Amino acid sequence: MARSEINRSGEMEVFVCVVERGGFSAAARVCRMTPSAVSKLVTRLEARLGARLVNRSTRAFQLTPEGCAFYERATRILADIADAERGVGAGEQPVGRIRLNTSASYATHILSPILPEFLDLYPGVTLDLVQTDMVVDLLAERTDVAVRAGPLKSSSLVARKLGDTALVIAAAPSYLARLGEPKTLEDLEQHNRLGFGYVRTVDGWPMRKGAETVIIPAVGRVQASDGEALRRLALNGVGLARLAAFTVHEDLAAGRLVRVLEHLNPGDREAFHAIYIGQGGPLPSRVRALLDFLAEKGPVA
Repeated sequence: MARSEINRSGEMEVFVCVVERGGFSAAARVCRMTPSAVSKLVTRLEARLGARLVNRSTRAFQLTPEGCAFYERATRILADIADAERGVGAGEQPVGRIRLNTSASYATHILSPILPEFLDLYPGVTLDLVQTDMVVDLLAERTDVAVRAGPLKSSSLVARKLGDTALVIAAAPSYLARLGEPKTLEDLEQHNRLGFGYVRTVDGWPMRKGAETVIIPAVGRVQASDGEALRRLALNGVGLARLAAFTVHEDLAAGRLVRVLEHLNPGDREAFHAIYIGQGGPLPSRVRALLDFLAEKGPVA
């Protein structure tokens, strides 16, 4: 088939539909095609690309690594085409779905309060929100943007700083009433230091010791997978937790939590970044709109 006869965008639309609907039959209903026609189209696409995109079986549908890469690029190309068409007649108003992966703490204390404003500004955009503190594969998880805290590892991904926050050690009054308030680093040995259940870039609590900063291990009887879980544990008097200030601002003001060892706080701040695939290339307008909005409203506490 001559290059001019290939409807590449049409092929991409069908393939993207197959991926997002989870199979040929479901995609066929949406695309108003037969399952056989959809399957043949994907087979022709694979033959032209010289790579298998989908592993097929009677019970499972799974993208290959090449299929994941093609899906990610195809969705962005289709989004750019849609943006170009809308730009002619609709003023480039962003539309479409954004899959955002972030921590429970960021989603609860930063995103949720500002989300109504974003949705009002961009009525054509829908948001698919996934909450986890663990690092995810953006391509495998079909994620447009991930918001993460802490130092960034070098990678092929693009990062945009959204802001930063102070960190504080806090405990519930009920916990301090039972075990007393620690005044020195040595006192921490007698306390339940709540920590994360996975390895972090700084695996412990930075604390001042004279003119130096030392790392105190967060060794306690309870670990958690995300910062919001640690906050709830601290609120319930389980132990001490070192948390982002924006997550406990209201708890501290209301007296539900109390700052501990603030005189030994080294004053370090934790940066938040939006991470996305793109390597500096053009982004769909809906993703650009979200990034600009989050940067304007970024965590500062």
